Amino acid sequence: VQLQASGGGLVQTGGSLRLSCAASGRTFSSYAMGWFRQAPGKERGIVAVISGSGTNTYYSDSVKGRFTISRDNAKSTVYLQMNSLKPEDTAVYYCAVKFSSSSRYLPVGTSYDYWGRGTQVTVSS
Repeated sequence: VQLQASGGGLVQTGGSLRLSCAASGRTFSSYAMGWFRQAPGKERGIVAVISGSGTNTYYSDSVKGRFTISRDNAKSTVYLQMNSLKPEDTAVYYCAVKFSSSSRYLPVGTSYDYWGRGTQVTVSS
């Protein structure tokens, strides 16, 4: 599986960005997808997760109500719509794949199988 994340950039506080992660190599709907982020000097942490079918989602408390994860299985792409951005959202954002036999599986607190290169998001105050 290959993952290509895009959509990062520089935005002012309160602004919006949409990240995309295109996957190739296996049947996209057979795996869950997650977005993670890592700020300078901090550990990488989970942001949002979506099941293979797209019916189940998870958000970290810090982004709940502001970010929305979605997927288009026909395009093998997962998205992260980020609204009301704050300076503390500044980080490198990564997408990752978790294989599963269940299209409703929502992997939280577990290791992922493949990772894409990150995309930088910078929110200015």
